Amino acid sequence: MHKIPFFRSIALYLIVATFIMTLPAQGWAMFIPSADSAPLRRTDISKIQRTLESTVIKQRLSDFGLTSEEALTRINSLSDEQIHQFAGNLDSLQAGADSLDALVFLLLVAILVVIILQATGHKVIVK
Repeated sequence: MHKIPFFRSIALYLIVATFIMTLPAQGWAMFIPSADSAPLRRTDISKIQRTLESTVIKQRLSDFGLTSEEALTRINSLSDEQIHQFAGNLDSLQAGADSLDALVFLLLVAILVVIILQATGHKVIVK
């Protein structure tokens, strides 16, 4: 019976922590000078151009009936913000980019479940 206050304090802590985590973070809004956007646009365009030169990307573009040059001219017509967002998303589009992160996450969840089961007095048998 001495475990009940312990579990109540854990439950109270989890409730408070969940409430605090749902509060919005402080944000800052400010203007970005347009003079800084030109080098950023050139950097983003060069990153996109390097990606378009990949053989896998060229093949996918040709499947859709586009060449790398046509795709680049369409990309050049986008706004600076859209180009920056597109260039920022290129890293996450690489094949298998998230597989290691997912594996580590699943391993941590499994270890956490085993620790919780051991702490509550349950036996964990792995065969």
